[in-house]
Amino acid sequence: MPSPITLTSADGVARLEWTGEVSTDELRRVVAEALTGHTRVETHVASDDPAGQRAATWAGLHREGVRRGVGADGEPQDRIVYARLVTDAPVNEPGGFRALLNSFLPRKRAISQMLIRDADGRVLLCQLTYKRDWDLPGGIVEVGESPRTAVQREVEEELGLEVEPGGLLLTDWLPPWGGWDDAVCLVFDGGTLAPGTLDEVVKQEREIRDVRFCTLEEVDELAADFTARRVRAAVGGAQPYTESGR
Repeated sequence: MPSPITLTSADGVARLEWTGEVSTDELRRVVAEALTGHTRVETHVASDDPAGQRAATWAGLHREGVRRGVGADGEPQDRIVYARLVTDAPVNEPGGFRALLNSFLPRKRAISQMLIRDADGRVLLCQLTYKRDWDLPGGIVEVGESPRTAVQREVEEELGLEVEPGGLLLTDWLPPWGGWDDAVCLVFDGGTLAPGTLDEVVKQEREIRDVRFCTLEEVDELAADFTARRVRAAVGGAQPYTESGR
């Protein structure tokens, strides 16, 4: 019986396509054969085809991303790109299997922030250039970076302050909002700084418009409601985990 999988080749890349369902074993066989004469094998599976996505995954193809709005017959449809390189470790080896899993398992965006207070218990807030609301200093944790390192780096980059992060005060889950996927926000203790700290601030003008110590009532007024809830939860210290500050 002929294979339901068709192969086209260009620039050392084999492109696999099929209609209907395809077995994992058949796809794995075709991938292995294609890699004997190509450096890369790829296929683009429709986002609403879970069976095809499973077959591609367990045939050893890594999920690489999504091509948006490129469906057939003029109908816009997202298609998921799966590929395998001739240099990829075999899936039956631990490193190869872990790399395969890593290509499709969920990844959570992480944000690190720092709760810095003055002697009166006021909280340091930043007025950001890219949104109206004020927020705690901090930012996105980069790939391969620890959240603790990230918040220390962000505070130094944004404000020119060298503050050693203390313990973790709060883990706050943020649901999808305003075009963002969900995320986890980690709030670290920045301790108490001297009254003259603001005179030492060197604002990163591209991101920081202003910075000040605020009472909790001022936090409620200046920050988004979910940020204000997060600050109050971090200050209170009674709840180590919240969702949108609750």
